[in-house]
Amino acid sequence: MKKILLLLCLVISFNSIAQEEEKGRFFKAVYKELFKYGTFYVAGDVQNPKEKQKDYFVRTNPSGNIYEPPVVVDGTEYYDFDYRYGFGVRKIARFNYEIKNKHYYDGKETNAAMTAPTSAVKGLEYVFHFEKERSQNEIYKNHRYFVKHSGKYHMVKLESRQQGKVDFNYKSAEARAKLHIGKKFSFSAGVIYRTHERPYGYNPIEIWLNETDENGFPVNYWYQLGYNYGFTDQLITVDIDGEEVYDYYWYDPQGNPVAYTDLQFRDTVFESLINRYNNEQWDLLDPFGVVSPIVGFDFFHYKSNFWLHAYGSYLPPYHKYVSGDEDFSYFNRNNWGLGGLRQDAEPEQWEDYQAGVVFGWKLNKSIGVFFEGEYTKFWDSRIYNSSVGLNITLR
Repeated sequence: MKKILLLLCLVISFNSIAQEEEKGRFFKAVYKELFKYGTFYVAGDVQNPKEKQKDYFVRTNPSGNIYEPPVVVDGTEYYDFDYRYGFGVRKIARFNYEIKNKHYYDGKETNAAMTAPTSAVKGLEYVFHFEKERSQNEIYKNHRYFVKHSGKYHMVKLESRQQGKVDFNYKSAEARAKLHIGKKFSFSAGVIYRTHERPYGYNPIEIWLNETDENGFPVNYWYQLGYNYGFTDQLITVDIDGEEVYDYYWYDPQGNPVAYTDLQFRDTVFESLINRYNNEQWDLLDPFGVVSPIVGFDFFHYKSNFWLHAYGSYLPPYHKYVSGDEDFSYFNRNNWGLGGLRQDAEPEQWEDYQAGVVFGWKLNKSIGVFFEGEYTKFWDSRIYNSSVGLNITLR
């Protein structure tokens, strides 16, 4: 019995040791895949606000007489200092030609792997960044969440990005199969899901202002928009050289004067009310989600004195909306008119694409030529950036 118990204890001990070793290998594998070479960071910056040129204007004297001294108003906008602070974690491999710009990360970094179909290494890459910023006294929240897994024959990518200052909110998910042709060129094809919030071509205020009744008379007069937002007007009479002139004073919802004529109200306050009305109507719409086929290529050649990385993606005109009201989607971007959506409107497909080039050539130890550029066309948005450089080192 003692021998049997001893044998059982040895078996259990060896099994426990084996399990611990297995667990150790498992946690090491998890660490290597998820965290090795990753960086946690906290960063921020403070800057002077953008200083605007002094802006003065005059208003008619409250008496209503245009010949009396007008009221001089300082219309210059003054701002507190701008700031930005954020934190995150990132693990993105750099291609051979990419050089780390600073000794630290602050969330502003971009890498070719975040847009190119391929990556510098196989495996998992990610960026999780959140920040808050103040610009011209407005507070914005921004984030970028990016996850990409690359293998020899596949690429899967998820991304969510928000830039509050430019009202940009975008999400995407894509999966591609890859085919390598030689050691430097690869072709990829798959499917991508993207979102957009803007209802292209739909202008609510234009439709509101041009709405007519059965007799062809306007239903909404422009100044009624002011009434809808709590503004009021007061008829005033001004005697100019014995002639009575009629116009209106305008007051905000708190009773403060904001304009001394209809024309002044329409050229100033009314413009902001137009944007306010449009934004409110657009906010009533759900975000749009569209699924599209996607094909791409990637060419990468690197030597210490010459490198070329060219990549691109193309989304052919076979898009399918899976969320959002299709009447307001990009299909009908050209089908909205003064009276709303045309009854005979036919949905229009479109093409989107993205391409980038990174080129460097060190002609000798003293002279180098460099070029980087990227162009993206998604819906009506066209985003491009490029830089070129000639370096001459004196020896």
